[in-house]
Amino acid sequence: MSHRFLTSIGVLAGAIVVASLLVAPVSGQAPARTTAQAKAYTPPKTPWGDPDLQGIWNDATSTPLQRPASVGEKGVLTQEEADAFAEELADNLNRDRRDGGPERDVGRAYNEHWMDAKRLETTKDRRTSLIVDPPDGRIPPLVPLSPERVKARDARALAGAHFQAGMPTDPEATAPPFRCIIRTDLPPYLPIIYNNDFQIFQSPGFVAIQPEMIHSARIIPVDGRPHLSKNIPQWLGDTRGRWEGNTLVLETTNFRRDDGAIYQNANPDTYKIVERFTRVGPDRIDYQFTVSDPATWTKPWSAMIPWNKTEDQVFEYACHEGNYDMVHLLAGGRAREKAGETMPPVPGAQARPGAGNEER
Repeated sequence: MSHRFLTSIGVLAGAIVVASLLVAPVSGQAPARTTAQAKAYTPPKTPWGDPDLQGIWNDATSTPLQRPASVGEKGVLTQEEADAFAEELADNLNRDRRDGGPERDVGRAYNEHWMDAKRLETTKDRRTSLIVDPPDGRIPPLVPLSPERVKARDARALAGAHFQAGMPTDPEATAPPFRCIIRTDLPPYLPIIYNNDFQIFQSPGFVAIQPEMIHSARIIPVDGRPHLSKNIPQWLGDTRGRWEGNTLVLETTNFRRDDGAIYQNANPDTYKIVERFTRVGPDRIDYQFTVSDPATWTKPWSAMIPWNKTEDQVFEYACHEGNYDMVHLLAGGRAREKAGETMPPVPGAQARPGAGNEER
């Protein structure tokens, strides 16, 4: 568990680490072990008869979301290759290193004491990416953006550049992660530098998932009720669940348009996530998810992350940085302008410094 006064910048740095890393069946790259476990293991049942997923689970891993170029086309490594891969990833993530110049040193201002040590371990099935479909282990290419979305993207880039330069122009121009509204606690769930625990609660007709990161909880009906109307968007989206055998299947739509609320700024009108939770052993859940949005990616993509049972305790996460510091940031920006400072060149339109959204 990490202390709760880590800054927003630390969280954003963790999101960038994740980036160096969504209902479709998992492709042939999924390890046979998963299928064998699922067939061999019969999960316990709740008193009302649903598969019991309750407990505290941790999804930390150094296995990247996307397959690195350094491993070529290999989806699964030999044991010797996997050992070397794990060592390289752990070294890259190690916050106790002090090489690489002043920028890297500042980026490691919070050392390993504050991090989740489990994030330095690769998945036991020796995969080279968490993405299992497409088979190349990479997020599919983006589709061409409409002029309206290009304009919105460029506005985000400009706002991010103002933030990074210490000259924000408007409180609402700073991203929701910085303002402690939403961070990496919305689906799909991906490993980060700390706060990788999730607590699952169940009652008749409902499942609740409480991430350790920030303050959100998803209260999910599994009683067959329909989705909310399309004109009622939510920060976490609108989720409805159902049981398919021993697997909990969640479908989420209705995300807000607010910047920072959707993965890679996908189109909320066409964005959908399907998640699958299958308990494959006493101490493991296979978490699979598929993201689809024909207005953002050329095809859907899917990943699988093992959730391992833990004896950790989930503490309150108190996030106030952006709320307390907003007045100082705005006052400092106006003071810089009064002193004659001007904005540096804005990064490329695809960049969004300080947002913590694309890097999820």
